[in-house]
Amino acid sequence: MEEEILKKYFEDKMKQVDIATELNVSKYKVSRVVTKDPRYKPEKERRKESNRKKNREETKKYISKERKKKKDDIAYEQLKQAHIQATMELSGGRKNISNRAFREWNSSIYQYNKKTNAYHLKKGIITGFDVPKKIKM
Repeated sequence: MEEEILKKYFEDKMKQVDIATELNVSKYKVSRVVTKDPRYKPEKERRKESNRKKNREETKKYISKERKKKKDDIAYEQLKQAHIQATMELSGGRKNISNRAFREWNSSIYQYNKKTNAYHLKKGIITGFDVPKKIKM
């Protein structure tokens, strides 16, 4: 019985659970037999590495498939462009962002005034000196 378990694990590359099911023995019995063999550790490492590679490839395929789906979506493209713009505005390349960019990122604290054609800081908002109080369009 032990030789058959070892043959199926090391030569036929079967999983312990599958061997137990096929031979109608407990998976613990299979595990005990297999782990006592000196070939077990290298085989286990080989299988782990193989699974890692397989998982990486499957993940790449999945991401590629999702990106292709999203490329056809107009809303996704608009969101992507907005993200690129925001990244450029907020990147460390410049020390300060423009007032317009600041207003877009903090739109809830500004209110549009038709008379002055500008955005004004809402009443009751307490800010630092560097926050623009009025932003012209």
